[in-house]
Amino acid sequence: MAKIGLFYGSTTGSTLKVAEQIQQAFGEDAVDLLDVRQASPDDLKRYEALIFGTSTWHWGGLQDEWAVFEDTLSAEALSGKKVAFFGLGDQQRYPDHFVDGIGLLYEKVKPLGAQLVGAWPQDGYTYNASAAELDGQFVGLALDEDSQPEKTPGRIQTWVQQLKQELG
Repeated sequence: MAKIGLFYGSTTGSTLKVAEQIQQAFGEDAVDLLDVRQASPDDLKRYEALIFGTSTWHWGGLQDEWAVFEDTLSAEALSGKKVAFFGLGDQQRYPDHFVDGIGLLYEKVKPLGAQLVGAWPQDGYTYNASAAELDGQFVGLALDEDSQPEKTPGRIQTWVQQLKQELG
């Protein structure tokens, strides 16, 4: 498997913590972590596979650095690449916008020619609505570090095993 670029935006450190756990689950040599605050569009071109991680802010907003970096995403950088998403949200405080951030990124990436992988089941979550829902699944790994932090390690392990198969 080719090296993976994991691009994340983290305001409070929670998304970084999860990104590090995903990197460890793959094996540190398999995944490079890149903070979108310091990344460039050329960084995207260095990898055949990408993972994008973001949190959702308040009523469905994208994490600040992703809100800027998403404008640099292009077909030139993403076409033909496999792209997966993970997102953090809060089912209890924001049940109408749970993990909307990955839904917003998905909608930005979808028309750019990437092969989107890593869909995740909705089982085990309690929320009202999410922009990350598609065909009865989330478009990527949904995590709730506020209401279900104890489930994060197991969800990461299962998702990484799934991605290893989907990424080849």
